[in-house]
Amino acid sequence: MLRDVENLAMPRTAAFFDLDKTVIAKSSTLTFGKSFYQGGLINRRAVLRTAYAQFVYLLGGADHDQMERMREYLSGLARGWDVEQVREIVAETIHDLIDPIIYDEAASLIEKHHLAGRDVVIVSSSGAEVVEPIGRMIGADRVVATRMVVEEGRFTGEIEYYAYGPTKAEAIRELAESEGYDLARCYAYSDSVTDLPMLEAVGNPHAVNPDRALRKEALTRDWPVLTFSRPVRLKQRIPSLSMPSRPALALTAVAVGAAAATAGFVWFNNRRRPTSPFRPF
Repeated sequence: MLRDVENLAMPRTAAFFDLDKTVIAKSSTLTFGKSFYQGGLINRRAVLRTAYAQFVYLLGGADHDQMERMREYLSGLARGWDVEQVREIVAETIHDLIDPIIYDEAASLIEKHHLAGRDVVIVSSSGAEVVEPIGRMIGADRVVATRMVVEEGRFTGEIEYYAYGPTKAEAIRELAESEGYDLARCYAYSDSVTDLPMLEAVGNPHAVNPDRALRKEALTRDWPVLTFSRPVRLKQRIPSLSMPSRPALALTAVAVGAAAATAGFVWFNNRRRPTSPFRPF
């Protein structure tokens, strides 16, 4: 006589991607500097300063102290910006600015993870108003991003949720609990040593275009080191990647309401925490 066999479902898995210099070749928010200028949100001096910050970031990334200085400057810069205007600027320019700088290697990895049945989650310190549209563009299933405080439709310059450093790892663990991910079988990708907690949270960490400190850690821990160097428009490689791979209702964002502007410029301090950081796009 055959024994009853319990049908146990395999644990779900996910691949967690940092955004800047991991999925795209530049800083997502600094890339919108010229567009914010043309929209009247910043002056020419601010454009030059964001361009310089982008240059420095591309050369060697940004350590904790540099990000804190940038946070202070940009959070003050975005104070008073109209949230809807920022969203409109991002929506109007995202395909021209972001689509050409998505790494072909990252797009291929995202596709492979989806084919393997894994969710793809973007985890970025940039603001939700910038990260969420990019997430939809590349077919991410969920997004974790920084959220700015908004009052009467304008940014106050304060941070409600800061997706940075250890906070990224906390968000991943919360998602694992709510979605049933087996973190030991999950993957993570980042270029920065500030994302070490996120990489340590999964069983399959990868360093992508790593800064010097992360490269040293990766070599010491025998983590794979990947080089992404081929930005390409999604429609020129695989058209299907330009559309979400899951129903829109399945997409989740940690930081809705964050300012794209500051959002992007969101390298800010963790001043206040949201009661529930996750919500659908």
